Amino acid sequence: MRKKIGWFLLMLITNTNAQNIKTIQLSPLQEKNFSSIVPLGTILELSFDDLEADSKNYYYKIEHMTHDWKPSRISSNQYINGFQKNNIINANNSFNTLQNYTHYSVQIPNQNTIITKSGNYLVSILDAYDEFVFSRRFTIYEQSTIIAVNPQRSRNTKTFGEQQTVEFTVNHPNLRINNPNQEIKVVVLQNLNWVTAKTNLQPTFFKPNQLVYSYTKNSNFWGGNEYLNFDTKIIRNNSFNIRLIEKKEVYYHYLYPFQYIENPKYTFSPDINGQFVVRTLEAGNPETEADYAVMNFSLNVQEAFANKEVYVYGAFNNFETTEENKMSYDENSRQYSASILLKQGFYNYTFATKDGNKKVDIGFITGNFYQTENEYTVLVYFKPFAGLFERVVGVGSAIFNGER
Repeated sequence: MRKKIGWFLLMLITNTNAQNIKTIQLSPLQEKNFSSIVPLGTILELSFDDLEADSKNYYYKIEHMTHDWKPSRISSNQYINGFQKNNIINANNSFNTLQNYTHYSVQIPNQNTIITKSGNYLVSILDAYDEFVFSRRFTIYEQSTIIAVNPQRSRNTKTFGEQQTVEFTVNHPNLRINNPNQEIKVVVLQNLNWVTAKTNLQPTFFKPNQLVYSYTKNSNFWGGNEYLNFDTKIIRNNSFNIRLIEKKEVYYHYLYPFQYIENPKYTFSPDINGQFVVRTLEAGNPETEADYAVMNFSLNVQEAFANKEVYVYGAFNNFETTEENKMSYDENSRQYSASILLKQGFYNYTFATKDGNKKVDIGFITGNFYQTENEYTVLVYFKPFAGLFERVVGVGSAIFNGER
């Protein structure tokens, strides 16, 4: 019985720790670069805030993965010089904020952990009890091939006005590929979102030192609509798309409600494809001096959607559908609403639905349009016959700018 109680308390501590973790970011050191898909040797920085604001021991652990995010067959000493697991020593407390927190950060690679192989990687954060807190994906690639990416309006007549298709070629003059169908895997991402990734694509044409991928349906993506956004760089005053601010234990910001209509229209608005930037105009260091505010989202609709859950969706929650960003419906106000604690900054978001089959749809509420500006990224994985692991031998990207 004591053992069971001990395990229960340990799990309770772990769950509490995870709930207190906010503002997870993994990106290169360059400003305005949101992609964790980088060339071998590039430095990525992983950072997060712990709202309990006390000194804790956190550790990172790095694992090599396959193209479909399963553990690879190689051991850590085959892809890391140094330590696979190490503690995070860079921790700083917030300053002059209503919401206290401790900001943690670590750069990868570092002098203790040097990654030597290309591939998919999973970095997991563990607490002092060696329990999982959260994880993030990143990809390191070699420039052994040249990838030409050409996104276009869908050629499928049934979805001509709602989808975009991605054509691409893999040029490999310096890479010997004997059996492309078995040795090559490709992944296509829309706006760096792994949730909607396209896989299991085979070349449609073979040319000397070139693989061509050209489909009518298989590489199609729903266009979606441009992301909604808000800016809290000034936390005490109304800013972009914020209609009301209240000061309580922290600041409460109320966004203008979004009005649902059955036949939405495409709305052009410059966005950053679902990403977010932490920033403040009220202090010098946003890492530790940006405050938190409870952001109140609302969606006006005459009645609740049948057999669908509604979520606030974006990179700020890793494009995931969790209880924290789930919206609830109130029949009296005829409104979905959600309150989410977020750090000061500029945020893109949209509304996603999830049906009984757990299928996530970001076009049900705001619509799907071929005109929407989306970024597409193609990753090419190579594992020769009898090879032990998949190398990422090329990455290509392009932005689709539809007709408007």
